[in-house]
Amino acid sequence: METLSGLGIFVETAQTQSFIATGRQMGISASAVSKSISRLEERVGVRLFQRSTRTVRLTSEGEVFLERCKRILDEIQAAEDDLSAMTQFPRGRLKVGLALAAGLPLPAISAFMESFPEIELDLDFTDRLVDVIDEGFDVVIRGSDLSDSRLMSRPLRPYRPCIVAAPSYLEKKGTPGKPADLVNHACLHYRWRNSGKLYQWPFKKKSLKDAAGTLPIAMVCSDIEALLYLAKAGRGVACLPDFAVKDAIAHGRLMPLLDSHLTGGNTFHIVWPSSRQMAPKVRVFVDFMVEHFAAGLVTEKAH
Repeated sequence: METLSGLGIFVETAQTQSFIATGRQMGISASAVSKSISRLEERVGVRLFQRSTRTVRLTSEGEVFLERCKRILDEIQAAEDDLSAMTQFPRGRLKVGLALAAGLPLPAISAFMESFPEIELDLDFTDRLVDVIDEGFDVVIRGSDLSDSRLMSRPLRPYRPCIVAAPSYLEKKGTPGKPADLVNHACLHYRWRNSGKLYQWPFKKKSLKDAAGTLPIAMVCSDIEALLYLAKAGRGVACLPDFAVKDAIAHGRLMPLLDSHLTGGNTFHIVWPSSRQMAPKVRVFVDFMVEHFAAGLVTEKAH
């Protein structure tokens, strides 16, 4: 068991390239991760990682060893899934990738935990497009279409962008009637965590997109909840997904703006690897999310 644990720590470290991040993911200290890697290197007789003050990277020997370890751990997982399938009782660890979506998945996740207490959830929140198979996810909920033939998917429900501002802000600064009017407003922007690029507000025509490129920047952040808070506090105009602002709009804390000028939107999908038998824990999670996830989304325009 210690050997298997060491292999798991090794694979996780190869993915995170950080003892600290691996420890955080696995619930152990960075020191424990380092010691585990050192014991593994001593046992196999080669150096698996090149260490620096900021990161750790695989050696050429480590890259070869990583592929073998992944296959070993996949076989163990497949064996556990086969046994679970025999009993038809969903149990075990389920690694789930989730989009950073202003808390949208949390009510459904909480309800799932109550319904299936034998399933241990390992939740990973990110705005990047994860590699479901290579990163070892059992299932991923993401706000984009399926583009990988190795995956199966089911749609959850669409969402769309909304430009909003607080009534208190509009009383002071006035209400923009067209996108070009935003040059005179405090605009609150979202930055993608993975790429560092600003989210471009999706206006319909090219001329309006050009205008959007010149929008003032009063604030930039990489957290939807922070952006929502500051918009409700009257600090400026923000572009947020409709599910994030629907409650604030319903209670009059935010006002929708320039809706007829917007385009875009996407659909949340739940995806999972198609290469192996669908384990009961995956099947019940997929079915549960299809039934319950959409409760937090908007079925019609938010105003």
